[in-house]
Amino acid sequence: MKNQLTDLNNHLFAQIERLSDEDLKGQALEMEVTRTKAITSVSQQIVNNAQLVLQGAKFKAEYAGKYQVPMMEDKRNA
Repeated sequence: MKNQLTDLNNHLFAQIERLSDEDLKGQALEMEVTRTKAITSVSQQIVNNAQLVLQGAKFKAEYAGKYQVPMMEDKRNA
């Protein structure tokens, strides 16, 4: 897998550093704020997806073999 949650963390901290640039003013600052909003929006979706995957893994570990959940079948082992 190419991207990991640690990569997301690095991108978020890099964005904080760009926003912290005291020389950033006017339109350049506005553009950076807009970029930040987009990054945080996408980041939230990535975190939500990771939480869903974790919940699925927990469910599978707890109820393995007891219930059939079609959307959670592992196609690699089929």
